[in-house]
Amino acid sequence: MQRKNILEVKDLETTFFTDDGNISAVDHISFSIHEGEILAIVGESGCGKSVTSLSIMGLVPDPPGKITSGEILLEGKDLTKLSEREMRRIRGNDVAMIFQEPMTSLNPLFTIGNQLIEAISIHNKKLSKKEAIKKAIEIMKLVGLPRAEELMKEYPHQLSGGMRQRVMIAMALLCDPRILIADEPTTALDVTIQAQILKLMKDLNKRLGTAILLITHDLGVVAETCERVIVMYAGQIVEQAPVEEIFKNPQHPYTKGLIQSVPDMRFKKGSLYSIPGNVPRPGSIKVGCRFAPRCEFAHERCMTENPGLYAASIKHEARCFLLEGTGGEVLVESATQS
Repeated sequence: MQRKNILEVKDLETTFFTDDGNISAVDHISFSIHEGEILAIVGESGCGKSVTSLSIMGLVPDPPGKITSGEILLEGKDLTKLSEREMRRIRGNDVAMIFQEPMTSLNPLFTIGNQLIEAISIHNKKLSKKEAIKKAIEIMKLVGLPRAEELMKEYPHQLSGGMRQRVMIAMALLCDPRILIADEPTTALDVTIQAQILKLMKDLNKRLGTAILLITHDLGVVAETCERVIVMYAGQIVEQAPVEEIFKNPQHPYTKGLIQSVPDMRFKKGSLYSIPGNVPRPGSIKVGCRFAPRCEFAHERCMTENPGLYAASIKHEARCFLLEGTGGEVLVESATQS
């Protein structure tokens, strides 16, 4: 049985207006999130993953950034058309976010309890302070924090990195959101704590039915946690498919390079593979495929024309001219290049 879409992003473009010109950090991307699904967005730093999440949350700093085209539909309601006051009702209640670094997301001047209670009170003004405290303690226990009552009185610096990240997850879950956006939730955590955080998110997804948009550069995390994956490069979606198909049959050269770059325990000798070059500066490639300068399969057409998205199979699509030779049908023509 096919699950319905809870969030649909259609032809989204987010532009930053700078002294060096207008830069499309997110360039006409489209995707959807199903109810109860864990969807990953992967790619190197600078590919537009975090700007995509901030666009959904309505948190792109303006100036210099602005959503310049497209729609973000939450159960049919276009979030790009809402006022800041209306968006504040959406954030936390319907869509919540775990930010990259919990130490900079938590206020060092206030106790954990004060910050949780404030978040509860903003979205549910009918609750008394006693009820808010009870709910805060319950949610802290839900995310596996020990001695929750004592932690309510402590400050962020008194907690370990893993505990702070659990507090951030607890804060995001306070109002039972339909969608949880996790932006690099395990960055800077050791592997043991990383495994615990990922297990916690999977458990919450299964127990509460919360859809999760996981933003990461770690393909090991994707393989272990997610159902579908979107690969971004230089502001564009270059491939999207179910996780199993991406790993078994990657179609875009960039995706293949990312998978080859993952360390293997059986690795014996020689150098670990790395994709040559670096992600281009946003807006620097005006003509052609954006991955072409780093691609071993690039030919003359790649330098002069930006490919559209081609169907590799029913649920698999990739932005590469190589798919033309395999009978791939173009699904989305390339957007006008900035």
